[in-house]
Amino acid sequence: MIHQRWLLPACLAPAAMFFLAFWLLPVLRLVALPAEQGWGTYLVVLSNGRYLLSMANTLALSVAVTLFTLVLGSAIGIYLARRAFWGKQLLLSLLTLPLSFPGVIIGFFVILLGGRQGLVADLGAAFGMERITFAYGLLGLFLAYLYFSLPRAIATYAAAAEAMNLQLEEAARSLGASRLQIVRDVWLPELAPTTLACGAILFATSMGAFGTAFTLASKFEVIPITIYNEFTNYANFALAASLSITLGIVTWAVLFVARRFGSSTGVAQR
Repeated sequence: MIHQRWLLPACLAPAAMFFLAFWLLPVLRLVALPAEQGWGTYLVVLSNGRYLLSMANTLALSVAVTLFTLVLGSAIGIYLARRAFWGKQLLLSLLTLPLSFPGVIIGFFVILLGGRQGLVADLGAAFGMERITFAYGLLGLFLAYLYFSLPRAIATYAAAAEAMNLQLEEAARSLGASRLQIVRDVWLPELAPTTLACGAILFATSMGAFGTAFTLASKFEVIPITIYNEFTNYANFALAASLSITLGIVTWAVLFVARRFGSSTGVAQR
């Protein structure tokens, strides 16, 4: 009995030590750092125009990428789940191949397409026009984030569509429902939890993406790059910590809302 009483604490001890050393202590230090320069440092993102613009850029870009990715990913994922054709698995593997690439490689792909020496610039010069570049601004970041996020949405929606209850769709069709009505009354409710969960993950990934932004964000600053500049170029650790806390709170809030709405949607469906 004594050995069994201590078995669970002994098993939990390594996990607790790891949690304490690599998560709790760094987070507590992160939260405490801004106080060294005054409590107003916690609100610097709301009082400084540069940081506020960087946060607004990050939010707008993340929301746009999330919405576009959900629309494209759901259409492609549902189509692949509902259609059987030769080479389907190969196509799905190619579509999800970017999952194996780090963000820096995705940024490099966009530079090869829209950079100063990219394909679009070379084509413009070949036809006697000016060299068109878009890799280093908002459009380049948007395309890179979309390319990085789309495989996750495709894989998620394909799995969700395969698990859908086809009897509901068949019953609606037998009652004379149109394709639009089936999408509205069957597909959307069935895929609502998937959409919320996938959208939250896509948004959080876009908010915190660094490798892609580091490669491309020379004309459009986002919060991860702002944080990197503060603690690397200026050694302003307190300000970098404050910006990190703001980024974490915004991302956590979106994930929390998605979980709440996702759970309530699932209960309502049952």
